[in-house]
Amino acid sequence: MASGGECKYSCKTASETLEWIHAIINFLKPYRFFLDAHVVNFFKERLWEAVDKEWMDCLRKEPVDDLLRIPSGAVQDHWPASLKEFVLTLRSLSLPREQADLQKAFPGLQVSLLNNVLAQGMNHKKKHEIEALSAVIGSIASRVGVDTIVDVGSGQGYLSQVLSFEYQLSVIAIDASSHHGRITDARAERIKKHYAAKLRKYQYGLENRGLITPKTVTCRVLSPDMLKALSNSLLQKDDQKPNNDGGNVNEKPLEGSAGNELTSSLHANGKPSLVLAGLHACGDLSVTMLRTFIECTDVRAVISIGCCYNLLSEGIIEADTQCGFPMSKGVKSAGLLLGKNARDLACQSAERWRGLGEAAGLHNFELHAFRAAFQMVLFQHYPEIIIKSPAIGRQGKALRRQHHRRILESSADIAESLSQKNCKKEASCSVDSCTESADTKGSTCNDAVSFHEESSHWSSRNCKANPIDRYSMFVKFCRSGLHRLGLHNSEDIEFSGLWKQVEPFSELIGPYWTLRAALGPVLETLLLLDRLLFLQESSNMVEAVMLPIFDAVLSPRNVALIAKKL
Repeated sequence: MASGGECKYSCKTASETLEWIHAIINFLKPYRFFLDAHVVNFFKERLWEAVDKEWMDCLRKEPVDDLLRIPSGAVQDHWPASLKEFVLTLRSLSLPREQADLQKAFPGLQVSLLNNVLAQGMNHKKKHEIEALSAVIGSIASRVGVDTIVDVGSGQGYLSQVLSFEYQLSVIAIDASSHHGRITDARAERIKKHYAAKLRKYQYGLENRGLITPKTVTCRVLSPDMLKALSNSLLQKDDQKPNNDGGNVNEKPLEGSAGNELTSSLHANGKPSLVLAGLHACGDLSVTMLRTFIECTDVRAVISIGCCYNLLSEGIIEADTQCGFPMSKGVKSAGLLLGKNARDLACQSAERWRGLGEAAGLHNFELHAFRAAFQMVLFQHYPEIIIKSPAIGRQGKALRRQHHRRILESSADIAESLSQKNCKKEASCSVDSCTESADTKGSTCNDAVSFHEESSHWSSRNCKANPIDRYSMFVKFCRSGLHRLGLHNSEDIEFSGLWKQVEPFSELIGPYWTLRAALGPVLETLLLLDRLLFLQESSNMVEAVMLPIFDAVLSPRNVALIAKKL
């Protein structure tokens, strides 16, 4: 077995970044069929026929573990030369994802381990992310001489509160949800009581050291102009009285506790300024942060970790069009459009694929096969449902995510289960995608869970089910999906005939899906390089770098785009 070598490209300058981008674009051209495909249509559109037959004939015989290592750049000696070149080239075009040595990258940086009070409510993944990111933000803020942070897409305020209580920074927490704002305020008050008691106990002099809590702003940030106006408003003196009801500014970002109380800290050094930060700011929100950084002179630095690429706006109409992708002039001039399926594919994680293991990997492939066969049922018997309900049948995806997270927790001996996150807030992208459908209800959920447990049982027992087992599970999957869609009359559907039609090709879905997933890291690299190039094109007085600051197994979206004005 051989593994892909290190990336041979650099992005230290705009010209180097553009060279890397062009290399990716040129490589992707012959594989457009992978980018545009949706695996639910595997049987319906006979997707495997677009792939080199020699590749599929080879991979259909490969052990599951070897397939799961393809996105990581691992190849086998007996594979066709063209297949090995495909996998190794993909790896060489992808950003390295191994967590950086933060102390080396930021001399003097100290990562504070969160105490139980600050970490309350956080799962293992979130705690890891907050500890690393807050230390990086604290280091950057110190370097640019800023002590006020705007946490964009703050969710329940985990990052904001750590920055406030551990790093003594003034923080404005912006989120579209007023409910999140209230949670942030209530949680901050509980934490404040703990720190106040600690200060009194150790006689630190509470009167000489005030405790700063995050100031919450409820605002749906729709454009750079909106975020820029909000940032500017925070830098202006506000004659209104502070809001004593918890500090939440609902719908009116210029009012309340984000006014007077911030003025003194913003103007303390005579040069009012801010740092924008966002942990997995969803879709266009990460892009909006970068544009605001360039356009607003008072924003001295930005630390952005993106997420949910499938929710990015996309289009090339004019050179100055502001879409989520592309951002840079260089990519716009190439005329490249990815499409939603390709942007969704960019959320694939090589580390998560590699860590699945044989049983979970096979379970993953089986669920994809059942879902693709279920699409045939819908196409033949309920074609109107496919048009009306694009989120159909995704209980398999939710269960797959839950199953994979249980595997991660077991191996790490983590007691607290990793919670499902809404993509609009602090989404964590799984082996499949950023998106999840709405929760199932009642007996539908129970049916799906029952199917999941049975499928997991045989997968872990012997990794290969006999034909009768597979057929019975397929029927159960279909009936569960139909029930979820409110379609209860399944007696007239000939499941047996359909399964006989697709079953001979079901073993191809694993090879196809892993080959397609191997494109994910390259697509994410392209999206991130586009953002970096946008910053590099914007000004010679901007210093921008990309750095993987999290463990990629725990947090697949681990690359931070960090920029500061010189």
